[in-house]
Amino acid sequence: MAEHHTTHESTGPGEAEQISHAPHKPGVEHVGEHGEHHAVPLPVYYKVFGGLMILLVATLGAAAVNLGPMNLPIAMAIAVGKAYIIVTYFMHLKWSTWLVRFFAGAAFFWLLIMFAITMSDYASRDWITVPKL
Repeated sequence: MAEHHTTHESTGPGEAEQISHAPHKPGVEHVGEHGEHHAVPLPVYYKVFGGLMILLVATLGAAAVNLGPMNLPIAMAIAVGKAYIIVTYFMHLKWSTWLVRFFAGAAFFWLLIMFAITMSDYASRDWITVPKL
């Protein structure tokens, strides 16, 4: 396909700037001026959808079956799997730079720190009593 040329008026008097634009292709996203934007093919989204549906059924199955003390670890493992898929594909971390991945990991690490602080506070409260039924 041929490129389209557009003439834009610049800020200077009588000056014009010629910008080259590629024609739009359906299903392909444009590259922005501040970096590349990855176009994800539809089969990838179908696979992600399938994976999330499998994990949904696994969540329902884990909730329906009493596994005793293993209920919580299994439910958390399924939830972490779903979160990983969502962060990797829907937030495009799979195709991001190492710096974006680093800060996403740092945010997750910070969340773990906040949970640890909250749980240490909760566990250290001796004055909380559990009512007997």
